[in-house]
Amino acid sequence: MNLERPDLTGIDPDVLAYIEALEAALAGGRRPRAVTPVADDEEPPELSEPTTTRNVITLSRGGMIKRTPRHLYGRQRRSGMGIFDLELPDDDVPAVLCVLDESQMALAFTSEGRAFRLPVAELPQAAVRSRGQSITRWVPLRSEERVVALLPDQGGAQVALVSERGQVQRVRASFVSPHMIPGMRFHDVKNGGPLIGACWTSGKDDLFIATQQGLAARFPEERIHDNGSLGIRLERNDGAVGIVAVSDASLVFLLSADGKGALRAMEGFAANKMPGVGGKVALKTERLTGLTVVTPTDDLLIISRLSKVIRFQAVEVPQKTGVVQGVVCISLRSDEAVAVAAAGM
Repeated sequence: MNLERPDLTGIDPDVLAYIEALEAALAGGRRPRAVTPVADDEEPPELSEPTTTRNVITLSRGGMIKRTPRHLYGRQRRSGMGIFDLELPDDDVPAVLCVLDESQMALAFTSEGRAFRLPVAELPQAAVRSRGQSITRWVPLRSEERVVALLPDQGGAQVALVSERGQVQRVRASFVSPHMIPGMRFHDVKNGGPLIGACWTSGKDDLFIATQQGLAARFPEERIHDNGSLGIRLERNDGAVGIVAVSDASLVFLLSADGKGALRAMEGFAANKMPGVGGKVALKTERLTGLTVVTPTDDLLIISRLSKVIRFQAVEVPQKTGVVQGVVCISLRSDEAVAVAAAGM
């Protein structure tokens, strides 16, 4: 039966994107991927991997959080439509995406520089495309405060923190141990603005900071002063996006708001001797929104403003040692990519 497509002019972008995803699946002869829990007597969706205790954690700017087993996110090809995930009110958007094992403790860092420990297993587990719960059950947020990073416990020797204006400081692992006082502050917003990112380091890594304008700086973490240092010098209309620990052998995936991404090989991005210099172009983009360190065997997860998530193999993105514009990683319409995470393999 041939059916004529109705006029979709003026339809809500969220609904339109969902319709287009279904059309793309049907055009390719595939069953549309399930976006709601299946009943006990129904055939479950095809999995991209065996069942795992690794969980994809999605957290919104407004503090809504959930965890979903990684194996429920089917692997697609790069540039696919993705599937809808965390259901949010119209005035809220996804902000943090990460993958943690349910056996781990998570370290949550807030925009005010406070840190909290929370068991991953206690976070609300829900299906793909479902609502979360407020993180304030575990992290008592203050007015205008939000969680900006979730890290696994015991991931290195130090935690590197970066603020909106590029101020960097390091925190020894012992300070965020199980004996840490909940809500202990490690950053003063008067010094560089609110905290925007965090990463584990070995204590002898280089730090790589990227900005909204696609600029980046790389320098030895050992050059950071005990009381913190300016990591990258920024123009007034720019801001830091995140921080990762790297070496010459590292690959950094850079994500732009238009859904394009690039794999920059750090062997082609020379380190400065000291922090506090101006950035060099890392990705040609109108706005960078995320970055993460990956290996060629990793999968990548990207989430959009409308909560569309795509999972694909990092090897599908060409490795580059020089400046590039990136390749399409998620197909977007009236939407933008907001966060990325390495999903493992």
